[in-house]
This record gives sequence, C-alpha cells and structure tokens, in this order.
Amino acid sequence: MGLSSVTTVNEAIKFCIFDLKRGQHEGQELDKILFFFPTDLPFSAQLSVIGLSEGLITFTRIFSPEAACEVIEAEEHSHVFYEAEPDIWMVMIVEKSKESEAIWRIDALRGVLKEVHSLFVMFNGPIRALLDKEPAGGLIRSHLYTFIMDYLSDFLVGKKLQLPNFRDSLRERGTVQMLTIGREAAIEVQSLVRQIEAGNTPCYSLILFQDLLVSTTLSPEDTINLFTYAVLRLSPRALPSAVSSWSYLRKGNVSSHAATGSISANSGAVLDQFYLSHDSSSAGDPGYNVARPLQPDKWTKGKDGFLVSGIWNTEAGSSAPPIPTIWLQQTGERMYLCVFQHRNLTLILLIPVTSIPNGEQAISMVKQQVLENASLKIDKVEEKLSKGWGGENAYHVSGYRYLLVDGDKNVSRASPPTKVTTLTKESLVALTKLREEVDLEKSRAKWDGPDQDKDLEISIRAKNNAWVIGRVTRGKELYMVLEKANETLLYASDAVENFSNRTNRVQRFTSRVHLDAGDGGEGAVVDHLARIE
Repeated sequence: MGLSSVTTVNEAIKFCIFDLKRGQHEGQELDKILFFFPTDLPFSAQLSVIGLSEGLITFTRIFSPEAACEVIEAEEHSHVFYEAEPDIWMVMIVEKSKESEAIWRIDALRGVLKEVHSLFVMFNGPIRALLDKEPAGGLIRSHLYTFIMDYLSDFLVGKKLQLPNFRDSLRERGTVQMLTIGREAAIEVQSLVRQIEAGNTPCYSLILFQDLLVSTTLSPEDTINLFTYAVLRLSPRALPSAVSSWSYLRKGNVSSHAATGSISANSGAVLDQFYLSHDSSSAGDPGYNVARPLQPDKWTKGKDGFLVSGIWNTEAGSSAPPIPTIWLQQTGERMYLCVFQHRNLTLILLIPVTSIPNGEQAISMVKQQVLENASLKIDKVEEKLSKGWGGENAYHVSGYRYLLVDGDKNVSRASPPTKVTTLTKESLVALTKLREEVDLEKSRAKWDGPDQDKDLEISIRAKNNAWVIGRVTRGKELYMVLEKANETLLYASDAVENFSNRTNRVQRFTSRVHLDAGDGGEGAVVDHLARIE
C-alpha cells in the first residue's frame, strides 16, 4: 500500500517522537506517541520502543540529572536521543548491521534529528504550542507526519532509508557554506541589501549564489534554518527545471544521489496515497489541512522571477494562492516568505506579518518595488559573482580531501562532493572513526566547562596506508584525508601544516553581520572576514 511497503522493508531504522507529559495513566499510553516510523509497525511494538526509550532516559538522569541522554550503545542497536523541547523527545534507533554501508557517526544522526526539528519549528512553530492548541493531538500528529515523511523522502534509495553514513564524513550538517568574494563584489552586495531593506516595509534578507551563502541579515540560527531549506527546495538546482545535480549540501552521499532522484520525484504522490488511506495514531488525521513545505518539486519560478508554490493552505473563501510564512527562532515573529531568483542568484525576503495589514496586496507592492528599484542591481551582482565563480571545483585543493568547520560561526567548507567520491571506503571509514573520537573529546570538554576548549590533533594510518587527520584548535576543526602521502607521519604533518598556511593566506570565509548604526538608525551590512587558523 504505497509507502507502507517502503517502511516495512526498512525496520532496521526506527524514528519516534513522544511527549513524556502525556499518556501517564493506564489505557492512555498511545497519547504520548506523536510520530513513529515505520508507520505500519503495530502499536504494541511502538509502545515497546517508546517504553524502553523512556526507561533509558529516566535511568540516565539518575547519574546525570543536568545533562540529557544523547546515545546508548546496545549489542544490536544504537539508540540516539535528542530532547527537542522540554519533555518532547526525538529518538532514532539504528540496527547494527554487517552491511557494508551501515557505518554511522552518532553525532551525524543526532544532526538529522536537530535539523528536522529546527525546520519543523520554522514552518509550524514549537511542537508544544501545537499540542496546547489542540490537546487531543490530532493536529500535531498530522503536521509531524507529513513534514517528516517529506523530509525523509530525500534519504530514500530504492525502498530503504540511506541515512548519513561514513561516506558523509567530509560534511557537517547544521552549518552554512559561504561564497568567497572580492572587495568590489562585496560592496555591490552591500549596496543591494541596503537598497532592498531601505523601503517603507521592514524586512530581513538572505542572498545565495548557486548553493552558497553570500549575505544574510538574520540571526545565526535563523540563517542556518533558512539556508538549509533554500538549498533543499529553493535554489536553482532544487527547482524542477534544474539540470545540474551539483551541491555542497546534500542529504545523501554522492553515489546514491542519482538513485534517490527518481524516488524523490514521485514520493509526494506516494505519500498522498498513503496519507489518505492510512489511519493511525502516529499518522494523524487526514482531515486536517496541513501545508507541506518540504514536498519535492513544488516551487516554480514565475514570469516575474518570483518563486510560487501551492503547498501552503488557501484561506477559506479566497481563490488566490496563500503567501508562504515562516517563524523566526530568535524573535518568535511570523514572517512572509518571498523568494526572487535571477539566473544563479536567489534573493529571499522575510517581511513581518504584523507590519502588513493587507498581506496579499502589500506583498504584491513589495515585489513590484523590488522589480522596479533593485532589478538592475540584482543583475549586476549576479554578473559579478558569476565572473568570479570558479565552478563546482572552486574550493578544491589539489592533493587534499578536507573539511573545515568553524563551530563558533557555524560555517563549513569542504572538498567538492565529486572529489570526495575518489576516496576509498577504507579512508572514509577511518575518518568516521577519527571523528567519533573527536566528538567524544569535545563532549568531555563541554561537561568540563564552557571555557575548556581543548586543542588536539589525531592522526590515523588507515588499512590502505592513507593518512587520516583531525585537528581542533580554538573551536575550529580541520579533517583531512591524504591517500597519496608518504609513509612517514612527519610528511603527513607537514602536509597538514602547508594546507593550514594556504588556508590562512588565501581561503577565507565571508560572513555578513547586520549591525544597527548608532547615528542614523539604519541597518548596515558589514563585511566580516573570519580566518580558519
């Protein structure tokens, strides 16, 4: 029955969301289940999984009342925990398998849980707020079911979920990838942002070139959320007419992406069929009118350059398509979402709902102002960025396969996916194990104290004689694979040092910080260049 056949095959992975405040009385146990995957698992089995998870959470709190449980390693399964909101837990249970691809990094799996919750809150608000709005739970189950199943469709390979594994070791979820630009282009971008935000209607902006961030006036948390969604569904590559499959931010590994594409194209139809025919506690009530912002291939580019979508709910009595909205994490404001695209440039405008009494008419005026006042500057910025763009291998460093992460600024840069595919499985597996060690050391340092950052360097010689190296310095992380290195550790260490020096000298991450000018009160976008040292 549509998607149910998919979920039955993939019982090696279980994913659930439950509320510890609900279902505390006998006969009401099902009330605590907000979402469960596979959806066709019997309720008795779902309750068994959630009961075990509750027990592990309660038990670990005895020893660590201040720190929530993150992972429990059993003989046959890994239990990954994330307390998304107070008393609302997301748990992923992954079977330990001898299958060649089933090698995971726990922090990467927790990154999936964090990402899906952040995106859900951006579009729907907190889970607790929806539960308070309708305590029976049908509303939140319907929202969670459609949203998460659309999210998981990007991980489908055939009839199985392909979660981040060792092949994604040179990627960091929850970060943005930025475009490095010259001073002249930066000035043009700065001028464009000022012109857009200088109108009568207050707004925030975010600009992308290809799948790389150019400018943002949002908070870091909101930037990450909107950037992630833009790469998934709004960028030129993500639109239905896109031909190129290149991206610095992918859901699955490169080798499986082509296989995923054919599934994702019709996953919406499969989900529709299953959603309308399947009635269960964890699937929610199909009678609710639920928007599906993660449904694939539902954004299209209009003749005026603005993107349009029919996945938001139409207001009763209105024939016009609704205006998409999101919630800002930092301020809790509800914002209208307007997206303009010109060739490889994507401009996202966020306008406070409270600032516009007549939403549809006012948004039309804002769009018209953008076309009249900023179209020439948008064209100029796109042209300058295109001329300075080195293509999909722009940040490739010959001889190196690397990942740079600035945890303080939530920025990362990595070797292009096409270059990562040249690495052998042995190298990537060794890198996964190395990153697990670094994750463990970072976790220990976190509990030692917020100011106890550790500087460390780990080097591993893999079975194929490749050097796998991890270096953490003042909150910045460098991971590297050298498959053609000399046999000596000294050679590998020198290679890392040369790469670091080159990074300091040439490669810089460009971030935009929105500041309030003290005299005029107008927003100014200031260039901030952060070196990875």
